[in-house]
Amino acid sequence: MSPPATDRQDQALRAEAGNGSPVAVLGAGSWGTALAIQLARSGRPTRLWGRDRARLAAMARDRRNDRYLAAGAFPQSLTLEPELSEAMRSARDVLIAVPSHAFRSLLGAIAPLLTAEMRLAWATKGFEQPSGLLPHQVAREVLGPNRAVAVLSGPTFAREVGAGLPTAMTIASSDAAFARALAQDISSAQFRAYTSTDIAGVEVGGAVKNVLAVGAGLSDGLGFGANTRVALITRGLAEMVRLGVALGAQRDTFMGLAGLGDLVLTCTDDQSRNRRFGLELAAGKTTEQALAAIGQVVEGYPAAKALHAVAARAEVEMPLCEGVYRVLYEGIPAQDAVRTLMTRPIRSETE
Repeated sequence: MSPPATDRQDQALRAEAGNGSPVAVLGAGSWGTALAIQLARSGRPTRLWGRDRARLAAMARDRRNDRYLAAGAFPQSLTLEPELSEAMRSARDVLIAVPSHAFRSLLGAIAPLLTAEMRLAWATKGFEQPSGLLPHQVAREVLGPNRAVAVLSGPTFAREVGAGLPTAMTIASSDAAFARALAQDISSAQFRAYTSTDIAGVEVGGAVKNVLAVGAGLSDGLGFGANTRVALITRGLAEMVRLGVALGAQRDTFMGLAGLGDLVLTCTDDQSRNRRFGLELAAGKTTEQALAAIGQVVEGYPAAKALHAVAARAEVEMPLCEGVYRVLYEGIPAQDAVRTLMTRPIRSETE
């Protein structure tokens, strides 16, 4: 008896994804580790690479990332690889999970190692500084326009993914078959990936939400209350949509996981480093002290500066994000930024 049609379709998609060939995950921080665990958990042979050899050796010994993701035990099919060339050897897919400031340099390092058959994805979020380019635009500059690429984003905390808690995210690619295959390959009973063709929209959502999450932390830390938080999220979403559409994104993308979903998550839960950064600032710490207290990269801090420049070039009004920028880079007290927002001229909510 032949297998049911749905089973045959799943088998075909997994074959298309290259399920028997290794996937290389580049970046052994919390998010890279979580994605590597999830790929290995789904049955894909997975190699995790990072720059810190000593830490990789400790992770290989302990079979977990005690520094960033202690709750996530490594599946048997996840291996640690300190050599970049070995991590990528014979891999069909390469997944980058490094901060935005390291994205271009890593692309340059892997460019000579990429074969024509390799497909590239990333979970990097944020505009590049000082160029203001989105990650897919950086990849096009470094690698050319012909390689199949995809971006992973959405409302996902690394700790919960590593622990195997139910999670959903978006995978976007102009190559619909690649997005579908990668979504099939990373999905499991606890993890569901949806597909999109709107790379720009997914990337804009991932960049803007970090800035707004800093604002939410500032607001809550100063005791402005639930009303203010909800207003910030709602009007922040409007700013995200305005910028995204101006940059060529599809409006509907921002109503999904990579837009509204990620925005709500990072603005309301203290697992968000950006939100905690805002809380630390509201408690009276300097920027340097707040960053040190978080102890990991806070993407919302450089993103606020990049977004300020991008919005100005695109001639898009983003008063909430501009307020966060002024607090972080011009020393404006958060109370004054809120007062400025509340006294802006009355306008239609749809503007």
